[in-house]
Amino acid sequence: MSDPIPFSTALRERSSRSHSSSEHAGFMADLMKGEGTREDYVALVVQHWFIYEALERTAGQMRNDPVAKVFISDKLTRLPALEADLEFLVGPDWRERIEPLPTTRRYVDRINEVGATWAGGFVAHHYTRYLGDLSGGQFIGRLMARRFGFETNGIGFYLFQDIADPKAFKDVYREQLDAAPWDAAEQERVIDEVLLAYRFNTELFEDLATAKAAQVA
Repeated sequence: MSDPIPFSTALRERSSRSHSSSEHAGFMADLMKGEGTREDYVALVVQHWFIYEALERTAGQMRNDPVAKVFISDKLTRLPALEADLEFLVGPDWRERIEPLPTTRRYVDRINEVGATWAGGFVAHHYTRYLGDLSGGQFIGRLMARRFGFETNGIGFYLFQDIADPKAFKDVYREQLDAAPWDAAEQERVIDEVLLAYRFNTELFEDLATAKAAQVA
């Protein structure tokens, strides 16, 4: 009898199609191909701020949860970097000049909901964002730096200065997923929540494309 598949492996395999669909959504694909503008990139950073404000605020609420606290690390914190990026990209009055798109509002509402009531759901969103940032996000950061002439200002969000070895960090994170005390039913719920997070990402890129088209029209 073969050994059961580790939960982290099942999670990665079950979400791979959704991950790919999110990455190849039109708005993001254009940005990655060099067809997007600096304004497009700024629009994405703006929406990230709302998402990570919710995620890191709820992380504060989850620090005492016996399951969720294992995954929470100050080394992952992105909000200060996002705020520095926005000050550079938008200006010192950036807080007065930004607003969430419809999908971002729904995404934030969901993070707030699970972050207050359900450790597994919080971890699902935590996993989707931060492990993505430590993987493809590193490539995106380098690409945006070359495309728009950034050095560190403007792409601080992608610079994890306190994580010397992203691969090793991700390996430990996956080991923590495998060790989480979730039965099969709870693992399924967590996987479903990860798929929901990817769906939010895809719909956010659609919102960004719609907002861009409205500005052009």
